[in-house]
Amino acid sequence: MALRVGVIGGGQLARMMIAPAVELGLDLRVLAESDGMSARLAATAVGDYRDLAVVRAFAADVDVITFDHEHVPQDVLRALVADGVVVHPGPDALQFAQDKLVMRARLAELGIPQPDWAAVHDATELQAFLDAHRGRAVVKTPRGGYDGKGVRVISAAAEAQDWLEGIAAGDALLVEELVPFVRELAQQVARRPGGEIVAYPVVETVQRDGVCAEVIAPAPAAAERLTEVAEQIGRTIAEGIGVTGMLAVELFETDDERILVNELAMRPHNSGHWSQDGAVTGQFEQHLRAVADLPLGSTSPRAPWSVMVNILGGPTEGTLEERFDAAMVDHPAAKIHTYGKAPRPGRKVGHVNVVGDDLDDAVYEARATAAHFA
Repeated sequence: MALRVGVIGGGQLARMMIAPAVELGLDLRVLAESDGMSARLAATAVGDYRDLAVVRAFAADVDVITFDHEHVPQDVLRALVADGVVVHPGPDALQFAQDKLVMRARLAELGIPQPDWAAVHDATELQAFLDAHRGRAVVKTPRGGYDGKGVRVISAAAEAQDWLEGIAAGDALLVEELVPFVRELAQQVARRPGGEIVAYPVVETVQRDGVCAEVIAPAPAAAERLTEVAEQIGRTIAEGIGVTGMLAVELFETDDERILVNELAMRPHNSGHWSQDGAVTGQFEQHLRAVADLPLGSTSPRAPWSVMVNILGGPTEGTLEERFDAAMVDHPAAKIHTYGKAPRPGRKVGHVNVVGDDLDDAVYEARATAAHFA
């Protein structure tokens, strides 16, 4: 009988695991939050991932549990483990992607370079941090933020007063130095339960309004030392927190040539979408290999350059599907991936991958293809 892999969360990441699961001979099953989600083709259950009874019922029919997102509560995860369910990544690792304060403390223990940071409980503590860091800082809600949500750049504690008033007694906000970075990078690694690790090339990510818009693989003009440091950071974190599956480490390259960790994701990640068409083993296949404890695949690029451009929002009139013919005729070398989502301003509804020998050509083709869906 095929190994049954259960994915909690029915978004686009689960959707993009379906094809490689079929190719690997795995039986992929999805617990979707509602009907009609991106991964509906593999959805065998619909329910609240925060409800232990719902998750237990789903887990009873699979051999291993993994995730489309990191939001499943710790008490639910730990109950599954206590029941004997195989969970990858497990709750001990996943906590570092769920709570940014917990993450920062663990990275400090591991000696990982990161921005100066602090936990702040009130306006006095927050203002003291601002005063010590040239009057500007980034304040974050420790849990639940993504794609720019739960993040503010502030110049005075009063600008985060609503968040401070909203935290429970004993809880805190995370405040970080405003890093003078020249660009953002991402390092992906995959790790099996037994410890085997493979690393992908470090990539450059381009953010717009807090959302990843483009990725170039490998990062242009990346010195050998930079690539070595980024990979070592990824491997050290994966081993130090015991992650299983894909790990994405978001990085800042600063104007004084430091590499600092921004955030972590323990699942396939937007920064790795290029690998679907640009690497020997794409991140979705690699994640399934890792959580199923199968030998990991080669991460070698298939071409000198890969460019990923997100389709954000979609057309203001009509559907994505109505734009396919023209996009395919004009750009036959582009690979178009859509998520089965209705267009909405700012929403990730798909992405385009282009691989090739010339970076400028690949960037042009990817952007021009994505523009068909605007």
